[in-house]
Amino acid sequence: MDNHELRKAGLKVTLPRVRILQLLTTAEEDERHMSAEDIYKALMEAGEDVGLATVYRVLAQFEQAGIVVRHNFEPGSAVFEVVDEGHHDHMVCLDTGAVIEFVDPKIEQRQKIVAEEHGYELVEHSLVLYVRPKKDQ
Repeated sequence: MDNHELRKAGLKVTLPRVRILQLLTTAEEDERHMSAEDIYKALMEAGEDVGLATVYRVLAQFEQAGIVVRHNFEPGSAVFEVVDEGHHDHMVCLDTGAVIEFVDPKIEQRQKIVAEEHGYELVEHSLVLYVRPKKDQ
């Protein structure tokens, strides 16, 4: 995603928007789900002069434009990830807060079957598994 995507979404290309978009699109796999505070801290560490209120405002604009999606895995806390073409589900570790993306064709098929059994067509879904590391037995 680049400056062209910002323009296509109807947003002006500003330094804060560019920096926040770069941060979200270049994040390592285990850092793809970032809170506004995480983004703000990363920008501060990189020497960027972007306020927390600006980060919140830009994320809201990105969400409205369909550039990012907001997840509320924990009550009172939102994380954001860049919208991508492929569907995936999430596991959230209750001990560490880590967010793990996964795709399971059997789960995807089963969800369609369940919807059909109840007389519906599955249009969209969001699946979040809350997990803890297994204890050795």
